[in-house]
Amino acid sequence: MTLSREEAFELLNQYVKNERMINHCLASEAVMRALARKLGRDEEKWGIAGLLHDLDVEIVNADLAVHGLEAEKILKEKNVDPEIIDAIKMHNETAAGAPRSTEFQHALAAGETITGLIIATAMVYPDRKIASVKPKSVVKRMKEKAFAASVNREYIRECEKIGIPLDEFVQLSLDAMNGISGRIGM
Repeated sequence: MTLSREEAFELLNQYVKNERMINHCLASEAVMRALARKLGRDEEKWGIAGLLHDLDVEIVNADLAVHGLEAEKILKEKNVDPEIIDAIKMHNETAAGAPRSTEFQHALAAGETITGLIIATAMVYPDRKIASVKPKSVVKRMKEKAFAASVNREYIRECEKIGIPLDEFVQLSLDAMNGISGRIGM
């Protein structure tokens, strides 16, 4: 069974209270939906994975040694589609104990990670708006290791493992996030 988008959002709000984290999950959902459309995959399934990928982040105190494993337990109890659970668990290879290997896993890792780099880039603009961010600025920031240092550039580059060049992935992600910029206050 797959949760409806509404049920998934209710579940997210049950476990995640930090507004910035909720906005990150909404941005990740938007990017995942855009990726699903581009690749001809199930937009609802991919969107829900993006929305719920950090479901357990507050429960585990963002501890990468276990992040994703609590979400896996919660989602199994809710009889969520095993592919969604797998992608969510595998977005954090550290806790999963295995490397990502599927298109869905790579898409979620790249898709949720690029949102952080895009938001960090927007934050240095005077208006702090995603609409002001140009793809070339994000690509340039990819090379600046000190900028948004916690953003794993290798995860973002997994877009290439699903057949999408970095420049195109950045544009797709910016367009997706711009589409919900009002909801996430950017």
